[in-house]
Amino acid sequence: MRASFGVYIMRTIYWDDSTQQVKMIDQRRLPTRLEWISCTTAKDVSEAIRTMAIRGAPAIGAAGAYGVALTASLSTAKSIKDLEDEINLSVKILRNSRPTAINLNWALDRMLKVSHQKSLSIQEIINSLVQEAKCIADEDIQTNKRIAEFGSGLIQDGDVIIHHCNTGSLATVEGGTALGVIQEAWTQGKKISILVDETRPRLQGARLTSWELQLTGIPYEIITDNAAGYFLQKHIATKVMFGADRVSLNGDVTNKVGTYMLSLAARANGIPVLTVFPSSSFDPTSKDGNSIVIEMRDESEVLELMVDGEKTVPQGAHALNPAFDITPHHLITAWITDRGILYPPFNPQSIGLMGINRGDKQ
Repeated sequence: MRASFGVYIMRTIYWDDSTQQVKMIDQRRLPTRLEWISCTTAKDVSEAIRTMAIRGAPAIGAAGAYGVALTASLSTAKSIKDLEDEINLSVKILRNSRPTAINLNWALDRMLKVSHQKSLSIQEIINSLVQEAKCIADEDIQTNKRIAEFGSGLIQDGDVIIHHCNTGSLATVEGGTALGVIQEAWTQGKKISILVDETRPRLQGARLTSWELQLTGIPYEIITDNAAGYFLQKHIATKVMFGADRVSLNGDVTNKVGTYMLSLAARANGIPVLTVFPSSSFDPTSKDGNSIVIEMRDESEVLELMVDGEKTVPQGAHALNPAFDITPHHLITAWITDRGILYPPFNPQSIGLMGINRGDKQ
């Protein structure tokens, strides 16, 4: 990680050629400790995704690709069929890590396409898989640069932005989506400040977004999730920004739980709602948000919260813990993507004009 003059460069995950391992920041340890973990198998990567050692849709996509590359690099297969079987098993394990973010499936599908090249030898397929994983990761960095360039034009001098969850470098390979746009606007000299909502129950905003903002020097203040309505109603906040884990054909956005309520409050008070995502997060196979499977995480994430050293819930209490919710398209002011900025109406024709097609290389 390198930081200077309010700009920092941080790669969240990478392939270590010297050890044939995947290295990633353990986001569970932030903000108190910056630690790296090493993954040597696809199962290691799957566990890192499942436990949120790595999180954020683009970062998860890259991690999945690297997981397949690990399987390939470790393979002792004597036939193309045996190698395909190993790859297919790894892909199945990785797909089941987290069900909602489409980037994971998108990256795994790209890896499968490479593994099915019958004209190549076993070693050529292995080499191609490792190279493809590296390409997916490197492409994400360039994608985020384009997103930042497009999106920064929508940020005005003096904006106070409510930011939900974490969309910085930690959520991507490097650069970030919504937070990348914010950082680009800041480097252009725009005087902005950020209201970072905690993003319960895992506090990705309070723990991760605030940590990244502190590295850049961008002014920020942490607010509780349920305080957002106050700042919107008083028109202290001028914009709402967040990422997307999956975007449906009609423009519905699947994102970290709390996005829907935040968007409702913003729309009720005439505050623009900007969702920022790479084109790989667009899912043309999902007609609308109702078709998306929402991940339900363990209730312990809600029940184990402590205040003043004491548990906040009675013994025997249970909790429901959806990781995501659906924000209907009519609440979204604009999409900011690597292909450009898109305004309503979000429909197949307008989306097609952007060239967004899941499966295309970005």
